[in-house]
Amino acid sequence: MKKTSVVSDTPAKADTAASALSHLDEAGQVRMVDVLGKTATARTAVARSIVRMTPRSYAALNAAENSKGEVLNTARVAGVLAAKRCAELIPMCHSLPLTFAGIDFALDDQAQCVTIRATCRSDYKTGVEMEALTACSIAALTIYDMCKAADKGIIIEDTRLEYKSGGKSGEWRCD
Repeated sequence: MKKTSVVSDTPAKADTAASALSHLDEAGQVRMVDVLGKTATARTAVARSIVRMTPRSYAALNAAENSKGEVLNTARVAGVLAAKRCAELIPMCHSLPLTFAGIDFALDDQAQCVTIRATCRSDYKTGVEMEALTACSIAALTIYDMCKAADKGIIIEDTRLEYKSGGKSGEWRCD
């Protein structure tokens, strides 16, 4: 006998075992979280990525040495655009009004790496963690794209959420 399951677009009850993963309903089907009843609060998320480079690709970060132009400013713009389009890239993300998206870079000449930090803010009903993580990831990929002619072995690593605030769960920091 063939087992069938019902696929539904109605919100699942929040007090089930499946609710530990908010994008799964009681039957284990993927769903968008219903935020209709949530309160809008100020929310902030900070994410980071690290881009490890060889001496040759690290030197290419200088606009004068990179025929594709100013690497970090291009990566900054790409990261902000990615944060704004997160819901188009990640299927269950909500479209939300960002009040701020910013990208900062810390260059470590000794380790020949770039640490990217993305900060996103909103005063909406759901968090901005995915926007910050997406911004970091795309900024890192942009650095790779613009420096890959110097070295295809560039490593993008340690992409993670560092901080979030707002909403029902409040403030969180990584260890």
